[in-house]
Amino acid sequence: MVDGKRVGVAVDFSPCSRKALIWAVENLLQSGDHLILITVRPSVGYESGEMQLWETTGSPLIPLTEFTNVNLMKKYTVQPDPETLDIVTTASKQKEITVLLKIFWGDAREKICESIDNIPIDCIVIGNRGLGKLKRVIMGSVSNFVVSHATCPVTVVKTHE
Repeated sequence: MVDGKRVGVAVDFSPCSRKALIWAVENLLQSGDHLILITVRPSVGYESGEMQLWETTGSPLIPLTEFTNVNLMKKYTVQPDPETLDIVTTASKQKEITVLLKIFWGDAREKICESIDNIPIDCIVIGNRGLGKLKRVIMGSVSNFVVSHATCPVTVVKTHE
């Protein structure tokens, strides 16, 4: 991955992450760039095989042609929604970019920050659900954590108007 920028977008296949994805496609990506979707699944505690390895390192980088395959994605316990798949498939063709998916297992805040150096990516875009102050204190904000700990530029796309 030498050509162009490597733009990471944290996705959980929610409306919030789709808004961040659309923002990244419209504002950051140009021909030759790499769009790397980063998703984090809950830690499950796999007992053997590649899933145990992936729990530490994350999945291999999965090309668009593979992560649009529903049966193949069952192996990773990830189900990308049709809207997200449509956004990245269209962007791949229209903008001539390479789209990849990287799956991590564990705490979203930590894994997103780890992905920045491990992949590596040049910048990251993340959605913000707009939790109230109390909910943010109780649950913790993934976007706040990433902004505070990331080693690259972070763009937070707010979902509430």
